[in-house]
Amino acid sequence: MTGKPARVPAHSPDAAGEQRTRRTGSRCMERMARTSPRWIAAGLLAAVALSACRAGTADGPSARASTPSAAPSSPVSDAPVDAAATVVPTPPRAVDQAPVSPVESGPSGLDAARGGEVAGLPPVAVPLDELRSGGPPPDGIPPIDAPTFLAPTDVDFLADNEPVLAVEIGGEERAYPVQILIWHEIVNDTVGGVPVAVTYCPLCNSAVAYDRRVAGRVVTFGTSGLLWNSSLVMYDRQTDTLWSHFTGAGIVGLLAGTDLETFSVATVPWRVWRDAHPDGLVLSRQTGHRRDYGSNPYPGYDDLTSRPFLFEGEVDGRYTAMTRVVGLHDGDAAVAVPLTVLRSQRVVAASFRDRPIVVWWAPGTTSALDAGSVAGGADVGATGVFSSVLDGRTLVFRPEGDGFVDRETGSTWNLLGVATAGPLAGRRLEPIVHVDTFWFAWATFRPATVVVR
Repeated sequence: MTGKPARVPAHSPDAAGEQRTRRTGSRCMERMARTSPRWIAAGLLAAVALSACRAGTADGPSARASTPSAAPSSPVSDAPVDAAATVVPTPPRAVDQAPVSPVESGPSGLDAARGGEVAGLPPVAVPLDELRSGGPPPDGIPPIDAPTFLAPTDVDFLADNEPVLAVEIGGEERAYPVQILIWHEIVNDTVGGVPVAVTYCPLCNSAVAYDRRVAGRVVTFGTSGLLWNSSLVMYDRQTDTLWSHFTGAGIVGLLAGTDLETFSVATVPWRVWRDAHPDGLVLSRQTGHRRDYGSNPYPGYDDLTSRPFLFEGEVDGRYTAMTRVVGLHDGDAAVAVPLTVLRSQRVVAASFRDRPIVVWWAPGTTSALDAGSVAGGADVGATGVFSSVLDGRTLVFRPEGDGFVDRETGSTWNLLGVATAGPLAGRRLEPIVHVDTFWFAWATFRPATVVVR
């Protein structure tokens, strides 16, 4: 049995630890500059430089649980102030968070993944030689552990077409801007009384929300600094178990072989979410860290002809690696709908596990991974996946304008599956858990996938 590593989440790193972090980041940057295509290296070097090299500073992981820093003071001026014209922005507010379980002193999956001799762990679920270091150390890309939120009317940093991650649990509606998640990858939050981790992996362009209640514990998740098939590997701070962001499976550590429960996440344009949820909450930029929110540290990464970073597997030849797909899975059943099909049809009716479902696509959402800014990316649109059965009746949909209309009642539906006009106004379709991602990731983790064309 080995002891716990001196992990960033629990303790502020000492000077030597900070120097090690900086050396790690520097070596990773040099390696990527030598081996990566120029367009990959440019974006990933920026991400590593601003995350790994800042670990241990005032805006690094050690500040994660502290109160967000106040805005810089304005210069003193003798000019008169028109009080009536002064607008004081509403400060972000915290929400009640579920208490977490204590950190355990058992054997560490993180240590095992680093090649250490660790006794007392169950068999690993993946070969350790398939895990790759992405450069930063654990939590070198710092999760958000003390999220603060704004009302939609107080948000002034999002463009209408920017992607946000929409999560609804227990009647509470939250939006997590991708321009923030692209720098942090994990938000440990509590929504509708449920402790959840809202996760986003830029390298496979996937968003998944997980229940943080696992094996009798309430855990928090961090970024391990490792990748599996070019996908984020998380770890929980209570047991040091490593978890696949893409599958939600424990892969190395005390809880290896355990699966996390998932919640539906929809990637939709800010305008659609804002208009649908005026009383919802939006993750603020006051994260406790200084990042260039709004910029994209991976410009050009989603180019159709490119190859994923640190991906060493074979790409299923039905599509290029970076082809965008909508994926659904349940047990050993997996289905993918390519974005090319959705763009041309906008509505795809299918059957999944003998259930009638409908997959929608609407234009008006930027790619977060295309241009130098998230708002400036190409329009890749947004998707929604729902059960097409309502009140025992299967509805048939067609696209109309920015929304959709059902044939049976003529009601109009938005991208979030809510009827906004007609006889069914106010009704909501049951969302189906799905992932918007790149083909290489979906086909690698779900090789038995059936493609809907």
